[in-house]
Amino acid sequence: MRHGGDLAEAAARYGVPEYAWLDLSTGISPLAHPFQPPSADAWQKLPQSDRLETLLKAARAAYGARSDAPMIAASGTQCLIQLLPLARPTARVAVVGPTYNEHAACWRRSGAEVEIVHDLDRASGADAIVLVNPNNPDGRAWEREHVLACAGSQAARGGVLIVDEAFADVLPEISVAPQGGADGLVILRSFGKFFGLAGVRLGFALGPRTVIDALGALIGPWAVSGPALEIGIQALDDRAWQDTARRTLHGLARRLDALLVESGLTVLGGTSLYRLASHPAATAIHARLAAQGIWVRRYDSAPDQLRFGLPASDADFNRLGAALGPAAGHA
Repeated sequence: MRHGGDLAEAAARYGVPEYAWLDLSTGISPLAHPFQPPSADAWQKLPQSDRLETLLKAARAAYGARSDAPMIAASGTQCLIQLLPLARPTARVAVVGPTYNEHAACWRRSGAEVEIVHDLDRASGADAIVLVNPNNPDGRAWEREHVLACAGSQAARGGVLIVDEAFADVLPEISVAPQGGADGLVILRSFGKFFGLAGVRLGFALGPRTVIDALGALIGPWAVSGPALEIGIQALDDRAWQDTARRTLHGLARRLDALLVESGLTVLGGTSLYRLASHPAATAIHARLAAQGIWVRRYDSAPDQLRFGLPASDADFNRLGAALGPAAGHA
């Protein structure tokens, strides 16, 4: 499976050194939280249990969850996605897609029968339903009440709804984290995307106590590094930065939409962390951007579509605009 963010692949293919790339191939915020460097103890000692509890308290508060909601931290949500089929085995899974392809792949590896459905309402009957909300890459979003109704139906029949809220920080009003711990509902939250710190490798799961305990047994001790604990606590407690970042990201997304439209692409959707656009010559545009050291996300399953992360500065916007002008106009 192809993922964004691999500049080594891009450099090898196009001959542009890694340092020279403008990487717009991920949904990671260009606004990195300005954390204070972790203490020497965070690097030298094993991760401390009291700091883990402080991190979980900060995460519950930041995501609007109850203070006693069962929650676990891990080294990124990818880890949790891979372990959920073991923590909550099931035979039939419906994934609302197209979406992040690791969900279906991990359930298939566990032996589950996986069906890709195109809307949440078509997923009824599956033992487990996976919903990315808002969705990656098209940004489709389901209202909180709709998601909770589905979770209630799943709980009533002994099933589960897994809601991946990796990009929900920019749309907190749709998050179901306040209902974390309810039967039939598992919620995943990603730290690195919104806080622009993907290298920290930090993610969370909220869910029924049985599922969280099973994940804990699979993950084992010291699942989050000492430096990640310290950085996570700082960023999750920093509400003022979060509010400002949301407003700034919304503005950058609007600016990117205008640039894409001006360059002849059609904006299909996305979130305030990435935009999905289409063009009949998308494959050629991707190649022309890459030749100029700009890396965007393309899809083998949708060759007319490209996903653009947000440029971080006027210089980056100008660079993308200059490269897109001839690429979209003459591809």
